[in-house]
Amino acid sequence: MHPNGSASAPASWSVEVVYRGIFQKRLANRISRGVVLGARREGKVGTAFARYGDSPERNGIPSKNFAVVATDEVELESSLARYEPERVEISIVVDDTMSKGVESWAWYGVQPINKLVVPGGFLLVTSDKEPEELLKAIKTKPYDYTLVVVPSPVHAGVFAPEGSASFAGLWVDNDDNTDWNCLAAVARVAPQVVSLDTVLTLVRERTKDEARVNAVKANYDQLKIRPVNAGEGSSTSFEEYQKPGWTQMREGIIVEAQQVGTRNPLYKKWSTRTRRPLVNFDTCIKCTQCWLQCPDECFEVTPEGTYEVVYEACIGCSICEEVCPVPDCIVMVNELAFDDNDSLYAVYKADPEAYRAFLQKHGVPLHPELVEKAKKTAAVHDVQERKWPVTVAGGEE
Repeated sequence: MHPNGSASAPASWSVEVVYRGIFQKRLANRISRGVVLGARREGKVGTAFARYGDSPERNGIPSKNFAVVATDEVELESSLARYEPERVEISIVVDDTMSKGVESWAWYGVQPINKLVVPGGFLLVTSDKEPEELLKAIKTKPYDYTLVVVPSPVHAGVFAPEGSASFAGLWVDNDDNTDWNCLAAVARVAPQVVSLDTVLTLVRERTKDEARVNAVKANYDQLKIRPVNAGEGSSTSFEEYQKPGWTQMREGIIVEAQQVGTRNPLYKKWSTRTRRPLVNFDTCIKCTQCWLQCPDECFEVTPEGTYEVVYEACIGCSICEEVCPVPDCIVMVNELAFDDNDSLYAVYKADPEAYRAFLQKHGVPLHPELVEKAKKTAAVHDVQERKWPVTVAGGEE
C-alpha cells in the first residue's frame, strides 16, 4: 500500500537544496533533514546527506544537500545506489542570485540551476522577486516544470529586508523561518513527500512558538506558483561536459599551473557572488588598493591607469569596496540585475555619460566634487605599453 492509503507501486522522491557555503550550511541541513524527518513521521523512509563538507566551500560557493524519501527500504536503497541524485523532483534554491547558474562541483563549468529538475518537477526559489523576473535568468528546458517563489518570511508580522540576497543571511546565520517556509513549500507542491500538517507539527514542536506556526501557514498560502512551459526562460549557453570515469582519471591530484597574467578558463567564479562591484571610473584616484587587495586578482588596469573588474573572475566578496578610500567609487549591487559578465570599462569608454546614468540607475552616487581630484592623480602602473583590450579568461595578454 502507498503511504496515503492507496494501492501503488513503490516510489521514491529526490530533493536537492542548493545553498551558499559556508554560512548557509546549517540552513541547508535543516531543510534536507526536515524533509526526511517529516516523511518518516508519515510512515515513509528517507535519508539526507551533503555532497561534501566545509573544506572546499569558500564563502559563497554554490553547494548542495540532498534528501531522498521512499515508500520502503528497498526503494530507498535502490535510489541511493548512486553517489548523488542525477535527477530530482524538487530543487530548492535558497539564494535567488543562483538562478543565473552555478559552478559544478568539479569545476567543469557553470551549469543551469534547474539542470537536475525532471519533467513536471519543481524549482523552489526564495526571493522577493516575481517569477517572471527570475525566469529571465533561468535556463530554458525542453519540457514543462513549475517555478515556485517562496516569499519573504513573516514572523510576528515582520518581513525580511526588501531586496536581501538571502532571507536566512549569506554572511550571518539568521533564524527567520526560511527553513520552515521551504518545507511548507515542499508540502504545497509535493504532499506525497511530506504534508503541511506534519510540517506545522514540526514547527510547533521545535520552536514552541505558535506565532511561528501561523507565520509558516501564512507563507504557505502566499507562494507564487508559475507553470513554466518548454522553451520558456533564458537562452544563455552553458558549458557541456562529461564526467570522466575512473579509467580516464589521472593518477594523483594534479592542479595545472596558470601562466602569469592568465586566469583559469574553466573555473567561472562569478557564480559565487550575490553582489557585484560597480566602479566609478570618474572618481578613481588610481591608488591600487582594489588591485592589491582582491583575493582573486580580478582587477585589470585600464589605459588611464584606473582599475576595472573582470567579472568572470569576481566572487563578490566586497573587499574592494571596503578598501577603496574614495566614497562610492566602488559599490556592491545585486547580481540579478545583470545578465552578462562583459567589461563595464568598455561601456564607460564608449559613452561616459551613459555609464554615469547606468551607475545612478543602480543607486550609485556620482560625487562630481571628487572628479577633479581624481583627474589630477597620476597613474601608478605604466600602461603605455599595455595592449587593449586584455584577454581575461585564460588567454595571454
